[in-house]
Amino acid sequence: MTQVHESGAVANQSNLGSNEHMAMVSQYSAHNYEPLPVVISRGEGSWVWDVEGNKYLDCLSAYSALNFGHSHEGILEAFIDQARKLTLTSRAFQNDQFGPFCEEITKFTGMDMVLPMNTGAEAVETAIKTTRKWGYKVKGVEHDKAQIICCTGNFHGRTTTVISFSDDPQTKDGFGPFTPGFPLVEYGSIDALQAAITPNTVGFLFEPIQGEGGVVVPPDGFLKQVREICTKNNILMIDDEVQTGLGRTGRRFAVDHEDVKPDIIIMGKALGGGVMPVSGIVASKEILGVFNPGDHGSTFGGNPLACAVARKAIKTLVEDDLAGQSDTKGQAFREKLRAANCSKIKEVRGKGLLIGIEMTEEAGAAKPWCKKLMAEGMLCKDTVENVMRIAPPLNISEADLDWALERIINVLQ
Repeated sequence: MTQVHESGAVANQSNLGSNEHMAMVSQYSAHNYEPLPVVISRGEGSWVWDVEGNKYLDCLSAYSALNFGHSHEGILEAFIDQARKLTLTSRAFQNDQFGPFCEEITKFTGMDMVLPMNTGAEAVETAIKTTRKWGYKVKGVEHDKAQIICCTGNFHGRTTTVISFSDDPQTKDGFGPFTPGFPLVEYGSIDALQAAITPNTVGFLFEPIQGEGGVVVPPDGFLKQVREICTKNNILMIDDEVQTGLGRTGRRFAVDHEDVKPDIIIMGKALGGGVMPVSGIVASKEILGVFNPGDHGSTFGGNPLACAVARKAIKTLVEDDLAGQSDTKGQAFREKLRAANCSKIKEVRGKGLLIGIEMTEEAGAAKPWCKKLMAEGMLCKDTVENVMRIAPPLNISEADLDWALERIINVLQ
């Protein structure tokens, strides 16, 4: 690989160190992220290496997109095999991976139909369009009056429509005007949800655990009550499992902890096995049947490469019982961390291997602690200022988890 300098000279990028790489990013990339100061060049399983060869335990998993770890052999084989044969047709033509993918993902989720996209935000937008169209065509809400209730503290993506119902000021600063039709209610409050419902309400969009919001777990029974209220009021229960789905919380989907079946499940991240952007929504024929050709689509959505990878990801999740592994390992990790009685930890919460460590006021912001852990060979990320998020690959070994636990406790104490 080569680098072209301002002088026109060309340098070999393979010899660049971390500082040089970060300087290039600072100069040539928009500053819309503030990553930890590490430049990763290789990954295997739960471990990654930087350009200088330093080794780190990955305890973020690309925000749960790497549930299967880095360079998973089976998923890479599926990717390479399909890439050699056919990568893209668009939906203008059929391909031989799309039908099997549709059948397998619907059976896996217990739904009738799938509408594939690429990124999580695209899938959320698809769920919004689906719900609105269902509201007009099936429920009979007056044209352009449909409302979808959302929650405080939510994170569903960064498109203009999605940030319209965020209550984080930074996500909205400078991006208005915003899309109407999304009243907010307190997350986890059944009374607030019930009070917000009107004849124009067509759906309730929520995360079963708020990951970006600080790994916030709703009260026990909340999801079952949501299901009852949505059914009673003929509104769609829209479950955003982009981060929590596919085994991350110790179940196939986080709503499975309460044996609840939503009307729409939104998927992304881990569906692509860590090698492809793959997303989509699944629902009943009544709901997804509102679409006609030309209503919605994506050039890359349902492409054969993505479908082949997603099929292998789903198969791997089931055959390796990654949800069960996540449940057992995550529970043990949280119990051990709580038993350490670290004075700088206010609360440890989560389900499966989606774990939030909230710092005390004395400990302050979580980011400096993440940097200290990076110096010890462990990578994790802060969220909502004072919460450290731990989300390693689901197939991480118990020994590696204990290694991470030891470093967290030592650094905080």
